[in-house]
Amino acid sequence: MSNNFKKINVKDEARVELHDALDLTGAEISINILPEGANVPFVHSHKQNEEIYGIIDGEGHAVIDGETVPLAKGDWLRVSPAAKRQFFASQHSAIKYICIQVKANSLQGYTATDAEIM
Repeated sequence: MSNNFKKINVKDEARVELHDALDLTGAEISINILPEGANVPFVHSHKQNEEIYGIIDGEGHAVIDGETVPLAKGDWLRVSPAAKRQFFASQHSAIKYICIQVKANSLQGYTATDAEIM
């Protein structure tokens, strides 16, 4: 078995952090489920990490720096480190989302510039 990859299976839990499970070295990724009417019980920001949120299922909203941002399946959202944020499921739908946390301004290459064609 190659040491160049690691595969896991994630069940439908309220929150799963993949950093340790996948031995991640450049990002933190979590999968989150808020039941209908629920919310993340705190407002938070970061010192240096931006967050990218992808809505996998359901709907809700985020409050970012006092602005309400509607969220629905298929939406993607980038939030800068300093932004104050809190997430809410709608009153009639749970929301399932992935959160990718990476150091802001750290991307030096991406698919087109970092890939090596064999």
